[in-house]
Amino acid sequence: MVSEALWGQRPRPTPGPDAIAVGRWEPTTPAELTAHRRQLSAALQDGSGATDADEVAVERLLLAFEELASNALRHGREPIRVTVTAGRDEWLLEVSDAATDQPPTPAVGRDAAEGGLGLYLVARLSAAHGWDVQGDHKVAWCRAQYSPGQAPRAVAGSRSA
Repeated sequence: MVSEALWGQRPRPTPGPDAIAVGRWEPTTPAELTAHRRQLSAALQDGSGATDADEVAVERLLLAFEELASNALRHGREPIRVTVTAGRDEWLLEVSDAATDQPPTPAVGRDAAEGGLGLYLVARLSAAHGWDVQGDHKVAWCRAQYSPGQAPRAVAGSRSA
């Protein structure tokens, strides 16, 4: 099935020894998620999350943050935890919730106007993505690269000079 291949169960990558925590949030409402997204944006702009990240890379991460966390709010169970860790040339975004019996499932055959394209978008914009069960939590994750030379092809190819 296409959706299983796209969002398959894969262990999350382990942050390297030089990784730094950018932030951790526990949203319970869409309004809180919006506030957390602003906090992440501010942390990235002040250099806390990666000093050499360009604006396009930051926007990719913010979009993935919003999509994965809002999916957890809509389809998961509390507590929902969102963490962003910065490595040498990428961020690791992890979104966990207690709905271990409900894997991330991309919408199939739905009109784009009805929504449901967030998982496809995150898959397209990230260097790697997946989900796994860790104890009593499901964790959806993605690696968002920020080193300009390491941008995913889909994004690098969409830039125009």
